[in-house]
Order: sequence, then structure tokens, then C-alpha cells
Amino acid sequence: MKSIFVGNLAWTATDAELREKFSEFGTVLDARVITDKMSGKSKGFGFVDMEDDGAEKAIAGLSGFEWNGRKLTVNEAKPKTGR
Repeated sequence: MKSIFVGNLAWTATDAELREKFSEFGTVLDARVITDKMSGKSKGFGFVDMEDDGAEKAIAGLSGFEWNGRKLTVNEAKPKTGR
């Protein structure tokens, strides 16, 4: 399984839309748009967990892809480091 970072999402993007778009490339295990804890509004990025083969295809196919008027930034998520 690979976790994919998806940046520059439209503010209106939903978990379901993210799942649907990435499922074109393989099995999506989880898809989530990150929201502000206080306002509940999207922060403009999210994460998608996919099987390895589908993840590679999605990264190659969607990086720079224009979706909902915005060019996506798509790459393998990096583990969180200490702040």
C-alpha cells in the first residue's frame, strides 16, 4: 500500500470525489480531504491510500492534471517528521 499526497485541490473537493477520481487508476483503500478542525473547511490538500501498482499509475497520470480548475500536485506521501 502507498499513501499519496494530493495538493492544490479545489476548496469544494470531497472525500467521495477524490476516491472516484483515483479509482480510475486502481483500488482505493482510503481517500480524505484534510479540513480545518475549527471551521471544517478544506485546507486544499488530501491523501489517498492505494495498492502499490495503482498508486504508481495515479501519480504518473494525475500529477499536473487539471481538475476542477486547478492543477493537481500528486506524489508519494512522506512520513511526518517532528516539528
